[in-house]
Amino acid sequence: MITVSNKKIAVLGCGRSGVAAARLALAQGAKEVCIFDAAPAATCKDETLTFVPGATEEHARAYAADLVVISPGIEADIPWTLSFGAAGAPIIGETELGYQFFKGRIIAITGTNGKTTTTALIEHILTEAGKTAKACGNFGFPLSEVCLMDEQPEFAVLEVSSFQMETIVDFKPEVGIWLNFAPDHMDRYKKVEDYYNAKRAMFRNMDGTQLAIVREGEELPGLAPRRAGFSSVVATGQLSYAGTSIMENGAELMNLAGTTMVQAHNAENVMAATLACRAVGIADETIIEAVRDFGPPHFRCEMTAEKDGILWLNDSKSTNLHSTEAAVRSQTRPIVLIAGGKDKGLDYTAISPMLAQKARCCIVFGQIADQLEATFAPVCKTVKVQTVEEAVSAAAAEAQSGDVVLFSPGTSSFDQFTGYVQRGNCFKDAVMKTLSL
Repeated sequence: MITVSNKKIAVLGCGRSGVAAARLALAQGAKEVCIFDAAPAATCKDETLTFVPGATEEHARAYAADLVVISPGIEADIPWTLSFGAAGAPIIGETELGYQFFKGRIIAITGTNGKTTTTALIEHILTEAGKTAKACGNFGFPLSEVCLMDEQPEFAVLEVSSFQMETIVDFKPEVGIWLNFAPDHMDRYKKVEDYYNAKRAMFRNMDGTQLAIVREGEELPGLAPRRAGFSSVVATGQLSYAGTSIMENGAELMNLAGTTMVQAHNAENVMAATLACRAVGIADETIIEAVRDFGPPHFRCEMTAEKDGILWLNDSKSTNLHSTEAAVRSQTRPIVLIAGGKDKGLDYTAISPMLAQKARCCIVFGQIADQLEATFAPVCKTVKVQTVEEAVSAAAAEAQSGDVVLFSPGTSSFDQFTGYVQRGNCFKDAVMKTLSL
């Protein structure tokens, strides 16, 4: 059990998570709290908090904290971070701090892809069932901010990233969901195993009284919690997918036809959410009704337009190969794929056989365009451009009636944009302009 009462606490990072952590520590009786940020131009939105921009290792050693709390985007093992714990102060993440003071039940979701949609869906189902629930963590509110609410919700539906799980101590959700795993963030991790182990840490403290919901085929041996499986590819788990129906024991549980979740990758998100909500006492009838009126968050295979028989899908949230692979697999029409962005050190050859079968053309752009062109050109027509606007224009020239233009970049946006939202809006605006809508 971690305590903050009467302690001197250093919070690293002045973003929303850092501010929430600082405010929570003070509310729980910390003697002193100071936020540090390495960026000289950094600003803190809460002027009541003590804040040091441009913080150095000298600042860290002089402060002599009793406890160090880091924001998710800050690496735990770099010299700057370690300097704050040089005198022996424990280093934990904001998620662990929030866990110590959250009084409700936690459903945690991790995976390389699908976390945000599944998190939002579980929150929606619980709310429709009359429960109070808050989507938080890597999506929505920091957990520490949820702890500061006048009345904490019954459930924290917590999207957790590998970064957040690097610094847990006691964290133990009632239900832990593992959606999938594929190499990602290789600009942060030295080996794929490091990324895998960080995500797997979500289960570290769980035991047989908790439930692990795991996609069939995922390599997760030796888990202590009970286990339930799902898949849209194989029928070995508790829930599977056939046609447009989620199946259980050979019978249809729910039909996703007419919903926004009918594509295979979203069906897996529905299956995971169903198993989680069942585990905390929600009836199937309530789950099915909630799924029917749910819409996924923006930029996750979101329909942007349909004109002249061509469907335009905005999957800007695709920031790695696995998410693009899932989006491509889910399409039943010939595809014009738009992909590209920042070079994250990923290898895209794994998707080539699928593109050979399903893609009419690939449009590649951004920092990684040369690599993608070299990878995709042997299997399908590939056109290299510089910008998203040019990519939309090229796709319009290549697509035919009955096709889908799939904007699924497959890597992060930080070579040209501030994030996937700005990138998604750029794509949407370019489509509207190109199609004169």
